[in-house]
Amino acid sequence: MKDPYLVLGVARTASDDDIKKAYRALARELHPDLNPGDAKAESRFKDISAAYDFLSDSTKRAQFDAGEIDATGSPKRGAWRSRPGARPGPGGGGPRGGFGGFGENVDDIMAELFRRKQKAQSQAHAKARPRGGDVRHTLTISFLDAAAGGTKRVTLMSGRTVEVRIPPGSQDGQTLRLKGQGHGADDGAVPGDAFIEIKVEDHSHFKRRDLDVLLDLPVTVQEAVLGGKVPVPTIDGKVMVTIPPGSNTGAVLRLKGRGIAGPGNTRGDQLVTLTVVLPEDGEFRQLVEKWGPRHGYDPRAKAGLT
Repeated sequence: MKDPYLVLGVARTASDDDIKKAYRALARELHPDLNPGDAKAESRFKDISAAYDFLSDSTKRAQFDAGEIDATGSPKRGAWRSRPGARPGPGGGGPRGGFGGFGENVDDIMAELFRRKQKAQSQAHAKARPRGGDVRHTLTISFLDAAAGGTKRVTLMSGRTVEVRIPPGSQDGQTLRLKGQGHGADDGAVPGDAFIEIKVEDHSHFKRRDLDVLLDLPVTVQEAVLGGKVPVPTIDGKVMVTIPPGSNTGAVLRLKGRGIAGPGNTRGDQLVTLTVVLPEDGEFRQLVEKWGPRHGYDPRAKAGLT
């Protein structure tokens, strides 16, 4: 036999309780009744039982620790054959009874055996039953509902109405699986599943790019030239945003963390693209007509397009 301490995975300084706990844990895992047909588990169970029997005998353990006997109990060359006055411990050195030394823990093994048997019977019964078919439905939701998530009521083909949880950040074309909500539940078969395909409606202002929300924001000439604070819609409601002085059409402002919810509590941003809108006013036209000739303003030259 191998070193009994190594077999049980305990230190040589382990107490009797530590050795017993280690043995019980291994026995629950390796007992032949829990591993039918597994020769390797059965062999290991024999090893741990022998190791536990050996270390439960206080005389043998003391002699082994002193180097007087080997793991088989045979005296080592030059060592004493016995220790006068040594007393056997609680194990008494004899074979362990019942389930390999479990004692009061026999019920643990029997309970585990029963649980595994019930599970095997349940699985076999499920395999013997025919499986019902899956069903597919389409659920149309708004852009904001897809972004925020929530619940929607869906009436299935069977007539049943179920609550469907929409995860925050759901995308167009995403499929949700409702296990056991397909065909078969009413005729004794194993029910199939229901697959709900999400269709996200377009929004009048927002667009989505990955986890970012895109918005084109019209601003006045005054706001673009002089700057200022303006209200900006987001998927969470309106917020006040500062327009930098001298902003042009196409300038992009980033609203951090105002986008779509992602994995691990992450969130995208909202990207606001400014669009300068000229006033529909004759006076403004006259003002530009007077201002233009006095200033050499050529944006194409500045961009290198002349």
